[in-house]
Amino acid sequence: MRGAGRALFAAILLVVAGTLNIIYGIAAIGDADFFGTANVYVFSNVDTWGWITLILGVIQLTGGFSLAAARPYGLVVGITGATLGAIGSLLAIGGAHPFWSLGIFALCLIVLHGLVVFGEEARTTTV
Repeated sequence: MRGAGRALFAAILLVVAGTLNIIYGIAAIGDADFFGTANVYVFSNVDTWGWITLILGVIQLTGGFSLAAARPYGLVVGITGATLGAIGSLLAIGGAHPFWSLGIFALCLIVLHGLVVFGEEARTTTV
């Protein structure tokens, strides 16, 4: 099937993005010094943002492992998790580390491209 390698690559990137979001969420929940004190968040405070990021990371991690096992659940959750991850990272750009958020955003976009193109029929062109 066309795109199987791309789907596996997207699964690996989804696992990486999920792991990074879990680390980011745990750091926010644990009140680490990683975050500055004068940050403004879209939601109420750092703890709320940390829980949202942690839950999103778990969704991405399960979607990536399921996608690597070639389960249909992985495709649906992978697209959903990558979309929510991209939106979440764009909401976090105004925080203490905008380049971290842009990196997660780029990973999510690459995953989305790989999953949307997965299984696409090979096109034949006639001249």
